Amino acid sequence: MSTLTQGTGPVEAAPGYRAGRTLPLRVELARQLRRRRTAVMFGILTVLPLVLVAAFAIGGDPGGRSGQVTLMDTATASGPNFAAVNLFVSAGFLLVIPVALFCGDTVASEANWSSLRYLLAAPVPRARLLWSKLVVALGLSLAAMVLLPLVALAVGTAAYGWGPLHVPTGGVLDAGPATGRLVVVVAYLFGSQLVTAGLAFWLSTKTDAPLGAVGGAVGLTIVGNVLDAVTALGHWRDFLPAHWQFAWADAVQPRPEWSGMIQGTAVSVTYALVFFALAFRSFARKDVVS
Repeated sequence: MSTLTQGTGPVEAAPGYRAGRTLPLRVELARQLRRRRTAVMFGILTVLPLVLVAAFAIGGDPGGRSGQVTLMDTATASGPNFAAVNLFVSAGFLLVIPVALFCGDTVASEANWSSLRYLLAAPVPRARLLWSKLVVALGLSLAAMVLLPLVALAVGTAAYGWGPLHVPTGGVLDAGPATGRLVVVVAYLFGSQLVTAGLAFWLSTKTDAPLGAVGGAVGLTIVGNVLDAVTALGHWRDFLPAHWQFAWADAVQPRPEWSGMIQGTAVSVTYALVFFALAFRSFARKDVVS
């Protein structure tokens, strides 16, 4: 018979108990997929490309202004262009929401429902509980980021046809390589949002109010964007994740430039690892009463 360390000392565990088998990922994933906020978030990301198509249909095709051509101006050139524009308009704020929601709501909601202590009494080890919830939250965040360009690519192809990606700075990328570049963009966006995921997850272990964790992560992300706009900070902005949020644009050039994306990923991952470590450390010492 194995033993568990619980409370003031070791206690005997039931025959057949294995800590690694508690709260399987498939169980946690099924629980999160059944929640209304998951369906609402995925629904919003699915509808966004349709809204943009309707906006272009009502307002007319975008065109260059003052001789300058932006990515937005090429939105109706092809399906890949339309997908790239959807990522452009969403990267700054909209894609922050599902990451903050899935990672910030996961632990705090259990505490808010007063079910967290019952999960731990199952007994599910604290590290196992956090690990399961973190993996599922990151998986749902990645799914949200993949869903948007996939729907946009399908909608854009239906509306504007399948063709090459027209680069605002000049030149085109064939549809095949362009699709591969969009995959790289999505991967970078996910990596750049890890800092938001880490912050939201840490806050989720510190509060019983899900909106507090989600709102705190979104609010601090906005603060980072504001600080990045302060040019007087100079090179200090290089340490802000927000400073690199649009570095992915270098990947959709005829000659891609990777240095900005590498620096942005390094900054985001570094912050994320710190926040994840803080989350596990604080939750291991937390007096769970709800």
